[in-house]
Amino acid sequence: MLTYIPMKYPDTKLEEKLWQKGFRYVLGVDEAGRGPLAGPVVVGAVLIENPKQVVENVRDSKKMTKKQREQAFVEIQEKSTAFGIGIVDAKEIDRVGIKEAVKEAMILAVSEVEKKIKKKVDYIISDGAVYLLDDHKMMSISRGDLNHYSIAAASVLAKVTRDMIMEEYSKKYPNYGFEKHMGYGTKVHLDAISKHGICDIHRKSYEPIKSSL
Repeated sequence: MLTYIPMKYPDTKLEEKLWQKGFRYVLGVDEAGRGPLAGPVVVGAVLIENPKQVVENVRDSKKMTKKQREQAFVEIQEKSTAFGIGIVDAKEIDRVGIKEAVKEAMILAVSEVEKKIKKKVDYIISDGAVYLLDDHKMMSISRGDLNHYSIAAASVLAKVTRDMIMEEYSKKYPNYGFEKHMGYGTKVHLDAISKHGICDIHRKSYEPIKSSL
């Protein structure tokens, strides 16, 4: 007999604890695109001020269908107090390394939110893969996108934005199938690199590309 395991959705308990402590502007942050061999890394940032702003069905973006993510992408932007998206391209990833590139994208996303609310956010909660900023109160949480709404919503913004970018790149570079694998190192992608070489959006600092150059 199969056991039914209910779908786990993130909640706002952490955000509510921080609100109660006087942190009005609590910002959730997550990234997409750390591991691919091509394309940018993208950081999403989402700010809500009460649970009524939660978009139903939002969870870790990897556990949502493409249609669910795209619908949530629109609703998150409509319901949130503010949101930001930071994008850093492959050339910058090669120049500074992925760790610094993620930080740069995060600074862009946070700055976009702060411009909209016209003040510095009070607290940042991020997925564990996103690095801390020295000039903000911040908490990095392992598997944060599974448990905390603001981080999960940020993961949706990051994932959908990056997928849209890669789908556009697939039109410019049709030999690589970017619209299917989004730049990750799948067999199809590696075979395409072997056949056609690399293009301008490939990360030259990533293996196996680095060793083949």
